Amino acid sequence: MRSRVVYESMFGNTAAIAAAIAQKLGEYGEVEVLDVAAAVEHPEPKVDLLVVGAPTHALGMSRARTRRDAASRTEAPVTVDIGMREWLDAALPVPPGSRAAAFCTKAAKPSWLPGSAARGAGKRLRRLGYDLIDRPVDFLVDGTLGPVTPGELERAQAWADHLARAELDHIAHRA
Repeated sequence: MRSRVVYESMFGNTAAIAAAIAQKLGEYGEVEVLDVAAAVEHPEPKVDLLVVGAPTHALGMSRARTRRDAASRTEAPVTVDIGMREWLDAALPVPPGSRAAAFCTKAAKPSWLPGSAARGAGKRLRRLGYDLIDRPVDFLVDGTLGPVTPGELERAQAWADHLARAELDHIAHRA
């Protein structure tokens, strides 16, 4: 099984979740992990499964304005010109049967806070022609800057295990 994980991260939390997902997917086959800015530079290879992840900003996927705001809160380099929203909006439609999954990171508190970048990414993936292998998933971080809430990296690996098993089953049945 060949997988690609593409993520957008401001404070390292979404990158940590992406790494946990990629680590588990790597147990099932070849996996490539790319920051969204690097993904722009690499043409999309033929993969069995695309997994995308982004932080939730202002109740949804980031925009240039929210990325600039995030960049002002950290010393780490933050790409403000492109995010998951722009990358997916520029992507070409895919052949029927292409499979994908979406995740996001969002603040754990307040727990009633609505919004999910994962749902927005899932909608864009479906518009491109992807079949979503699972519902979009939110992973929690403590506050805006993080860190990832305890247990979420393990939950990300369990989710990736579920994705890999479902994709391998799908591959076996279409052969």
